Amino acid sequence: FDQAITHSKLYDSDIRRLVSTGLSTEALFFELAIEDLTRAAELFAPIHERTAGVDGWVSLEVSPLLAYDAKATVREARALHEKAHRGNLFIKIPGTREGGPAIEEAIFSGVPINVTLLFTRDHYLAAADAYMRGLERRVEAGLSPDVRSVASFFISRWDKATLDKVPARDRDKLGIAIGQQAYAAYRDVLDSDRWQRLANCGARAQRLLFASTGTKDPKASDVLYIGALAAPNTVNTMPEETLLAFGEHGRVDGVIPPGGGDSEQVLAEFGRVGIDIIELGARLQSEGAKSFNDSWQDLTKAIEAKSRAFK
Repeated sequence: FDQAITHSKLYDSDIRRLVSTGLSTEALFFELAIEDLTRAAELFAPIHERTAGVDGWVSLEVSPLLAYDAKATVREARALHEKAHRGNLFIKIPGTREGGPAIEEAIFSGVPINVTLLFTRDHYLAAADAYMRGLERRVEAGLSPDVRSVASFFISRWDKATLDKVPARDRDKLGIAIGQQAYAAYRDVLDSDRWQRLANCGARAQRLLFASTGTKDPKASDVLYIGALAAPNTVNTMPEETLLAFGEHGRVDGVIPPGGGDSEQVLAEFGRVGIDIIELGARLQSEGAKSFNDSWQDLTKAIEAKSRAFK
């Protein structure tokens, strides 16, 4: 939305129409977003129905300014879910420490959640735990546990952050190893007694989603993270140019082994050359939240400027 609203005239007529309603800048944006995403949800509805809710989803994020305010995040997630009124719309909530209680509460409320800004295995496990807590509360309350979720795990920023800090032999390997480690944790969760109890009650798995899978290093393959992160029951939200490139010359030679392949050995090598995975993961999450905030500020400023021009 930031690029489309700020750098084009695609939304100008809609902004002009909504300015007269007296909505705040944030409310005006969500009107635009919900109009677009409900149309997208309708287009994907046949896929959603045909796959029994597995595929055919779209996502709308809460204000990134709420990333560290759990109660406000839950309020906004519920409000957006009710306003959109589409069964195949995820609400995005950042997987920060403060996001955990918000994810649990939103799931308990029946709101499908896309957990974003996950960078480490511990981030993923915290998101999975919050999801299962919400489902367990629903089961205890006599409610259906069939509330869907994905856990969005960010990949390419790892390699961008370490590109000039590691030997040439280690470049562009960290993101894949981190993703494979997360997949091993995902399989462990699905094999756990805790998850099996929920599945027996009718719950569906929170799928692991690999995000930020466009290659940042111009010297690396433009489909670096696609074949390497192929795995059953996962999602890869690649940019359009990456999708087209993979269709042209990509290949899948196998899938991630359930135990994560050689990810632990690769991560140990990065530790030996001075990369602190825990510290870097925390920094990437913090920087990701700030980047979302900055984009949000740019977006609201653009809407404010256009709103003034159209009055």
